[in-house]
Amino acid sequence: MGLKMLLPLLLVKAVLASLPLQVGLLDADVYGPSVPTMMRINQKPEVTRDLKMIPIENYGVKCMSMGFLVDKDAPIVWRGPMVMSALQKMSREVDWGSLDILVVDMPPGTGDAQLTMSQKLQLSGALIVSTPQDVALIDARRGVRMFSKVQVPILGLVENMSCFKCPHCGEPSFIFGMGGARNTAAEMGLQLLGEIPIEVDIRKGCDEGIPIVVSAPDSVISKAYHDVAQNVVMRLEDLAKK
Repeated sequence: MGLKMLLPLLLVKAVLASLPLQVGLLDADVYGPSVPTMMRINQKPEVTRDLKMIPIENYGVKCMSMGFLVDKDAPIVWRGPMVMSALQKMSREVDWGSLDILVVDMPPGTGDAQLTMSQKLQLSGALIVSTPQDVALIDARRGVRMFSKVQVPILGLVENMSCFKCPHCGEPSFIFGMGGARNTAAEMGLQLLGEIPIEVDIRKGCDEGIPIVVSAPDSVISKAYHDVAQNVVMRLEDLAKK
């Protein structure tokens, strides 16, 4: 799903709130799992009789993460084959039940996690998330080319941390540059599916495990996430027709 910058979790909730969908969230960042904190989940998953893990649900989203299986501060010092085995278990050996959408939150880069998920799961599409900064967009382009190479359709780009609006005067400051993702999307023939500004309440919600689309569903920021979610769903519907 591209670069991991707090977006996928909020996106899932926005999709769920916008449409009557059953949504699952798989945290594929084995080395730095953040879903337990962002979803305020502290318990370990239970196991069915046929030894499948039961995803833990909060805010109406079924979640699975390596963070559920290890101690909070325990380092995960694994080589590639162990990472691939863990991702296989968390995707195939989990009783997800009936889902409309499974969001896979990928770590940054184009390594083992991305290749494993692309090969083991029939991905409907990849959502690339980047800041407007040129250095970040280099990685975003690599992500686009990698997913295209393994024949995973690109849903589009989302620009995270697009600007910071002064809480006093409302004037936007483009800390990481202006329009980088929009220009990159146009250059690569892709759609820009949304722009999410820097917002203290987003950071606070992630740290406290209460997504802003839950704590402030009528806020301008929540609307931005809902717009992204709707655009993603429409892209998936368009791809399904082809």
